Amino acid sequence: MAIYDNDLIANNSFDLNYIPKYLQHAQWAELIELKKAIVDIHLRLQRPIRILDIGVGNARIAMEIADINEIWGCIDYYLGIDNAQNCIDMAAENIKKYGIGNKVKLQLIEAEKLDEIDDKFDIVMTNWFTGGNFYPFSFNSKEIETNWHLFNLNTNDKFDMIMNKGFNLLNKNGELILGALYKQNDATRQKQEKSYLQMGMTIITKPEDTYTATKEGFWSQRFTKVQLYDYLHFANKENIEIIDLDNYDYAMQVRIKK
Repeated sequence: MAIYDNDLIANNSFDLNYIPKYLQHAQWAELIELKKAIVDIHLRLQRPIRILDIGVGNARIAMEIADINEIWGCIDYYLGIDNAQNCIDMAAENIKKYGIGNKVKLQLIEAEKLDEIDDKFDIVMTNWFTGGNFYPFSFNSKEIETNWHLFNLNTNDKFDMIMNKGFNLLNKNGELILGALYKQNDATRQKQEKSYLQMGMTIITKPEDTYTATKEGFWSQRFTKVQLYDYLHFANKENIEIIDLDNYDYAMQVRIKK
């Protein structure tokens, strides 16, 4: 079962009453930079663009930009995928409410199966820290409370595979965009833990770990810039742009041009 198929976690994760201000501000900063990226790529290609949103959630990004004609008009097609039926259901309801079903489509699929999508896009993106939710294939959920600490994340085969497959779905001059990722430092770790506790989860990782995990099965990795360059080895380094989303060393956005 996908983590967001848990009703409590799904509802709390999208309810601002359960989301600390640090996360809310990261959402706003992420959206500002994402709007810039959409316009940049639209102008570069001189045509309306096609977007793949990995981990669409409740369709938050589509809802935020649907009423902004200058942004929405840059988009021809928007495919949102998720591995949780709860999220697909919430997204479908919001798409109907906003009347944007002419552009926005949904698909229930695991991110590891991106290569099964027979299409090409100008933006392939993850948003709101989804890029850090992909834990290694070697993780054994039956040993969750004893084995989280074994992963030093010098490598992460699932993250690597998903990002590679996403990059391969891009048209030339398109971009893979990791909308927000946590930065690796202790202050960020503490903010992560506070967020998950506020959403009703139980932290099981230790301060020395480079990610935060919960007993409920949620995983969120923190990254250094050096680590990101290693992970994104399939792209030329000069085509990778890392953008700070704040001035207190909390979150960053990564744009990888093809």
